[in-house]
Amino acid sequence: MTTAQETPYAHEHSPRLNWAEHAPEVYKAMVRLDIAARRGLDPKLLELVKIRASQLNHCAYCLDMHTKDALAAGESVERIIQLGAWEESRHFYTEKELAAIELTEAVTVITDGFVPDEVYARAAERFEEAELAQLIAAITVINAWNRFGVSTRMVPGHYKAGQFK
Repeated sequence: MTTAQETPYAHEHSPRLNWAEHAPEVYKAMVRLDIAARRGLDPKLLELVKIRASQLNHCAYCLDMHTKDALAAGESVERIIQLGAWEESRHFYTEKELAAIELTEAVTVITDGFVPDEVYARAAERFEEAELAQLIAAITVINAWNRFGVSTRMVPGHYKAGQFK
């Protein structure tokens, strides 16, 4: 019988492309957009939004990054773990966080071509207009980052908390 220590991990895949190296102006613009989108938002709320969008988009690189950043910002392991099942774990989050998480899902998975009025209304009840605009911007930006990460197969596991801040 072998122990977990003796069992090797699966081989780490290589990225398909270092897109930031080959499209540096796009990368720099994304960084500026990311900085602008996060202004005025609570850092822990922002990380919950980024984690949830990254879960939905299956972006392992961004999940690695934003769970580490969330922990560094003081977020609890328990709330990060429960985020994947937030609808059944509502009691872990504030009403404002729930509205942000729900809006994140609606913007990330726009299968019907729109964000439902009731989802938007719940977010609008809990966020001032300027903050809501920033939240929508942040959700949009993490979705763009996720698409770069997933399409180029960025490799998770090497990010250090705060590395790109």
